[in-house]
Amino acid sequence: MDLGIRGKKAIVCASSKGLGKGCAVALAEAGVDLVVNGRNVELLAKTAQEIREKFGVKVIEVPGDVSKPDVQKAILAACPDPDILVNNNGGPPLRDFRELDRTKILEGVTQNMVTPIELIQAVIDGMARRGFGRIVNITSLSVYVPIPGLDLSSGARAGLTSFLAGVARTVIDRNVTINSLLPGKLDTDRLRGPHEAGTQEDPAAAAARKARISADVPAKRLGTPEEFGQICAFLCSVHAGYLTGQNIPVDGGLYVSAF
Repeated sequence: MDLGIRGKKAIVCASSKGLGKGCAVALAEAGVDLVVNGRNVELLAKTAQEIREKFGVKVIEVPGDVSKPDVQKAILAACPDPDILVNNNGGPPLRDFRELDRTKILEGVTQNMVTPIELIQAVIDGMARRGFGRIVNITSLSVYVPIPGLDLSSGARAGLTSFLAGVARTVIDRNVTINSLLPGKLDTDRLRGPHEAGTQEDPAAAAARKARISADVPAKRLGTPEEFGQICAFLCSVHAGYLTGQNIPVDGGLYVSAF
């Protein structure tokens, strides 16, 4: 399917690896020029070069923590009039809520609620004036199914979800949509657990780990960043202009609900 977005410009946050990279790759495949972002300078450069070489699109790298105002400013300077914004950022680590102090709570809310709102504020009016905009927020299935130990992540992302539910309805008439993707168990570093950067996992150990983690998933496997990215790219397409304010689980059927 031609997504109808060739030549458009996208900002994809936290896109040097994992789900953000999956989204960047899928958008590049559709012919979209990119601004990519990540904290690891070397990994970001490698990802950007891979995308350039494979798809021939323009890719600008902006390293740094997207929650920092100076990094946001640099991203927006690199692409002041994006057609597409994919909000993504790492969540707080697993920890008992009793271990959270005010500083940690505010940091988590800044990372996973305030930051995407700030970026949306910066780009949404320009999208509306131009008559095209697609905003996709990568949140988490924990918005629907809270996970003990990820309470801060769940709370911040649920806050973002409620905040944007109303905003989404104010710009749909100018062909700007806001939707969220809720990843379940996808095969990223976050599910691999702590490890040294660049280390390779033993294939047998990896297979056993994936089988164990995906045992309760109806699909009986972990999702991939690549298929997640393709869903994101469709939400950014010209075909998805009548879909807004929605939260779409990408979880292999793990979240059980008829509605």
